[in-house]
Formats: sequence, C-alpha cells, structure tokens
Amino acid sequence: MINLNLQVRRAVAQDHRQIASLIFHESNTHRHLDWRSALEWLGSQNYWVLDEDGTPAAAFACPEDPPDVAWIRLFTHRSHLPAPEAWSALWETAQSEIFARNPQAQVAAIVVKQWFQDLLLSSGFELKQNIILLQRTVELPVLPYSLNGFNIRDMQIADLPIVAKIDLMAFGSFWHNTLDSLQRAFSQSVSATVAEDVSGIIGYQISTGNPFGAHLARLAVQPEAQGRGVGTALVGHLIHHMKGQSARSISVNTQADNSASLALYAKTGFVRTGEHFPVFVHTGAGVR
Repeated sequence: MINLNLQVRRAVAQDHRQIASLIFHESNTHRHLDWRSALEWLGSQNYWVLDEDGTPAAAFACPEDPPDVAWIRLFTHRSHLPAPEAWSALWETAQSEIFARNPQAQVAAIVVKQWFQDLLLSSGFELKQNIILLQRTVELPVLPYSLNGFNIRDMQIADLPIVAKIDLMAFGSFWHNTLDSLQRAFSQSVSATVAEDVSGIIGYQISTGNPFGAHLARLAVQPEAQGRGVGTALVGHLIHHMKGQSARSISVNTQADNSASLALYAKTGFVRTGEHFPVFVHTGAGVR
C-alpha cells in the first residue's frame, strides 16, 4: 500500500538535526567509510530525504566525488518504515535525477551489512569487486628496505595538489581520492609521508589512528616510479614510526584482485584477517 504521507524531496540545511537523529538512533543505517561525515555532505547534489508529515523519516546521499562516481554515503530510515519501502521511494527519485543529469555516472557502495546488500541487488546493482582487510603486528620484524634514489619526508599541505595527481594516475578515476578528500585525510592523519626524488614527489602514504595503532588509509606510487621499492619503503617507514608511537598493529585494505598491492603487503608482513566487503555498482543501464 502506498503511504500518501511520504514524499521525497531534496535535503536542506534545516534537516540537519533530524538526519542526525536518524543516523545516531536508528540501527537501519548504511554509512560510507569517508573523510567527511554524512551530515557534512548536506547541501551537495544527490541528497534526498523521505518526508513523513513534515519530518524526514529516511535519508539517502550519494554526491559525485570523484566526478562520475556517486558513492552512497548514507541510507537510513526510521524503524517503523520497512527498508524496501523507504529505499524504493528514495532510489526511484535518485536514479532518475542522477542519470538524467549525468549519463556517465556510476552509483557505487561498499557494503558492510547484508540487509543493505539485499536492497542493492533488488535494484539492479552488480558486484564490481571485493575489498579485503589485512593487518600486521607492529612488533614483527621489518624487512630492510632501500631508498633507491629517493628519500622519504613528512608530507606538507603544499604537497597535496601533486599527491592528488599521483593518486589519480595510480588508482584511476573510479577509486581516485580528490584534492578535497586528500586535504581532509591529511588533517585527520597520524602519519603522512611522501617519497621524493630529483623529479619531485613519486609516492605517498596517509594513515589514520585507531585504538590499536593505525590504519594505512592510502598508499600510491607514480606508475613510472613503480618497481623501485617506493611502496615498500613508505610502508617500512610507517611501521618504524608507529612502533615508536607504541602502536600495537597496523591495518590496511585493498581490492581482492589487486595482485601488486597484495604482494607488497605480504612482503611487508601483513596477513588477511578474513574480512571482506563487496563493492556494488549501478551504471544506469536501462534507466529512462
């Protein structure tokens, strides 16, 4: 039965308090692992609420960042609303507007909860790949690494435009972290370093803190500089740094089909935890 009291509309700044209540008090919430909170995306395109008698009863956000990739940053709904009903209402409006405005867009999500995966599958999303989690104990010995014509230094904020270009070259457009994302990551980091040779910056890493130590959030090496041990040196340098901070462990995630990254992390002592998170994508095919 259609609930005539429900209406989809764009989220506005005045919805902040109600959306915050949805996020923090409802268990039916999907949140993207992000440098910004879901509330910080308010005001951007691709942010809607499902209004019930003047109050948001559900919210959905998938702003494009990077361009053409609309990661689902938030889906949440009141417990009295069935998830399929709330999702269908919001997704119907969202996909119509997103793909009409940008036919090249991809809507993507990293899934943590099975109920959300079920909603995506019911709406035509397809599995793109899996993200796997790896971890290493800081106390494990670190294999010696060499600085083959480059040095490692602390990242400076002025480095970020070059770092963003390296990130795009290394990861491609789908997984690219934009300059804004990297600025936020840098501001939240416990360790951020760059590898530099006579040509300039050729690689970088940014790591964030957690109760056990650190999470290697981003590691990228310029394609032309790969094969010189830059990634190994950046990881080794990070491990030494975190050991000095009395950290217990370092975690990292990567794509299950990224053989180069998996080889690097295995070489530097990381092992799979057994956790994995599927990535689903909708390209808008067949949407009118």
